[in-house]
Amino acid sequence: MKYLSGQEEKQALEYINKATRIALDSTCERAKCGCVIVKDGKVIGQGFNSPPLNTEKQRRCLFDKNTYNPKVTDKTCCIHAEQRAIMDALRNNPDKLIGSTLYFIRLDEDKTPARAGKPYCTICSKMALDVGIVEFVLWHDQGICVYNTDEYNTLSYQYQE
Repeated sequence: MKYLSGQEEKQALEYINKATRIALDSTCERAKCGCVIVKDGKVIGQGFNSPPLNTEKQRRCLFDKNTYNPKVTDKTCCIHAEQRAIMDALRNNPDKLIGSTLYFIRLDEDKTPARAGKPYCTICSKMALDVGIVEFVLWHDQGICVYNTDEYNTLSYQYQE
């Protein structure tokens, strides 16, 4: 992983700002998230978290996650922003995914960008690896951090709360 500075950081913030605007479309009641996938300076996929097809019957945002069996690996009712962005890119730019970069942001209660914690989502990291995304970008307290997607995946399996 590496923290960006200078022009690289400025460019990353532009993509994080795009992901922030996309996150505003989220209908999740727990957390609003947004994601863009970029290749050669162009957004090739974007997504926000919400239930499948935004169907309210799927909504379980406020359920206590501890009530689920430990075998249930994704306890949210939402399609993740990263998953939606990957599906969007697969539909519209499948030939551009290999070598692309994924930018993710979560919004706080005031709908402003919140700093990310450590990598933890193995579902999204596996999907990103499978389609050829090479970098995963998060905004930490220390700044904009770029992870090689393989490293992000490894760290997500090591995550401890």
